[in-house]
Amino acid sequence: MSKPKPPGHAIAHLGDFHVPPRVIVITAVAVPIGVAGALAAYLLLKLITLVTNLCFYARFSLAATTPADTPHRWLIPFLPVAGGLAIGLMARYGSEKIRGHGMPEAIEAILVGGSRVAPRVAVLKPLSAAISIGTGGPFGAEGPIIMTGGALGSLLAQRLHVTTDERKTLLVAGSAAGMAATFNAPLAAVVLAVELLLFEWRPRSLIPVAAAAVTATVVRGPMLGYGPLFGGAHVPAHLALYDYPLCVVAGVVAGLLAIGATALVYFSEDAFGKLPIHWMWWPAIGGAIVGVGGLIEPHALGVGYDVIDALLTGRAGTGLIVGILVVKTLIWGLSLGSGTSGGVLAPMFMVGGALGAAEAMVFPAVSPGFWALVSLAGVLGGVMRSPLTGIVFCLELTHETNAILPMIITAGTAYLVSVMFLKRSVLTEKLARRGLHLTREYSVDPLEVHLVGALTAEPAISFPAAQATGQAGAAIRASLPDGELAVQRLYPVLHSDGALAGVVTRAQLLAADPQDPTPLAQAARPAIEAEPAETLRTVANRMAHHSVTRVVVATDPDEPPYVLSLRQLLHARRIDHHEESARERTLGRGRDRDRDRDRVDVHAG
Repeated sequence: MSKPKPPGHAIAHLGDFHVPPRVIVITAVAVPIGVAGALAAYLLLKLITLVTNLCFYARFSLAATTPADTPHRWLIPFLPVAGGLAIGLMARYGSEKIRGHGMPEAIEAILVGGSRVAPRVAVLKPLSAAISIGTGGPFGAEGPIIMTGGALGSLLAQRLHVTTDERKTLLVAGSAAGMAATFNAPLAAVVLAVELLLFEWRPRSLIPVAAAAVTATVVRGPMLGYGPLFGGAHVPAHLALYDYPLCVVAGVVAGLLAIGATALVYFSEDAFGKLPIHWMWWPAIGGAIVGVGGLIEPHALGVGYDVIDALLTGRAGTGLIVGILVVKTLIWGLSLGSGTSGGVLAPMFMVGGALGAAEAMVFPAVSPGFWALVSLAGVLGGVMRSPLTGIVFCLELTHETNAILPMIITAGTAYLVSVMFLKRSVLTEKLARRGLHLTREYSVDPLEVHLVGALTAEPAISFPAAQATGQAGAAIRASLPDGELAVQRLYPVLHSDGALAGVVTRAQLLAADPQDPTPLAQAARPAIEAEPAETLRTVANRMAHHSVTRVVVATDPDEPPYVLSLRQLLHARRIDHHEESARERTLGRGRDRDRDRDRVDVHAG
């Protein structure tokens, strides 16, 4: 019997999005998390500045400075080693969670940790990052602030009666708040959250995260300023046509650099893993590498926002460009593999900008810093495998809206090169090495777009409620081994008026005593039901919740019900697989014949 698709009024309860009322409550909770994230970002940046002044200038000051201008150059080889020793001790005797660049640790907490972060991480992570960067580590503050902000959101959520998904939302809200406050980039923080942390695009999570990012940006203003973080490249409104193919070339080069940088980090991690000493000492060895690189190019030390600004405004000289491109890449990749504390974004800003500045020496001139800007977007798109985040970040960091089109080309090309030739990013490879798999491909669940009523199925064989259990069992045994009655595994039990009394299983009836006089109405168990207007995903979730593989679908009081099995339910998956893999010619004289030959059977059976 064919089941027609339910009419429009029958699915009026379905909508584009599922928006539980609690989203308002979670959004309200996300606002103070945004404030906390902004304060944490401010304190972390000031702490980095303080440590830098103490170590490289022997003064207690919060004035902005860089390791490169220190009058005590002899300290450069030793300070990163001392910082590495401190971080190793903090990781061993405080919390091992402070090791690494922050984002993999946040992702791991979401995937397998129930979005719970220990309180000590909220304290030790920013402190370790400040020591690492303040003693010359070539890292950024964004990874640590993602972990710190996430820890603040998680800690508040752990004090509330919330679900694991709601706790995840508040953790990510804290991370986005810290990112937004650090870079004055609320939209990029939200996009980063969607592409890397939430693993979903739903109002229930997007709205609270956006609220936290906006709040953090508003709070940041009086403390850290309102303008863009870096100077603009003054991109003209119109580019020459030959510039666009060169953006593709820049994207290819950026993608290859992203692959090389990622491979360097994990080559370093593998090499450190083979050392016959405790991992507590590894950051100190990484610090020694940083110190040697700092002697060669002092501007490669620290966060380097001044260098990024020089690259993006075309004020960097050839020596600085080459030094950053080579030295910064090497000391960042090699030292990050030691398990020290620091982020990946700021170093990639610098390396990407240097790559573009080097390309500007041979590419046609567009504007000072143009090629640095588009290559920066390309390297971010390739390293993080998040091209939208890379593009939006660059827009908010410089306010160069005229660069949107070339950045899309460059970041998109780099993303393509990276995903084609590298299985995992610098953010997810660490998770894979811990036995966790994370897919970055997000799509609509095929079960969500098909309704139960769209299936085609035959009515189920049912039993009267008054029939004896033993008699029903005898009927099934008589139908063995492959009779129509025996093939079915779940049988609806109906009252005389056709109403559903419950269900009995084939195994239950086969085990019954042939002389058992108990009416099936008493032997039946409650039926797990589905409605024609429900989505297959809803039914699949119901099956999982009740640990069953079959449900009863009652279409109309005047028609017999039918049984929907898990195999039948997955017909939408077959459709999706067919649409993804089957190649068809749909225009031409033989289109009908081709379609009939290649068509997948979508009927339930």
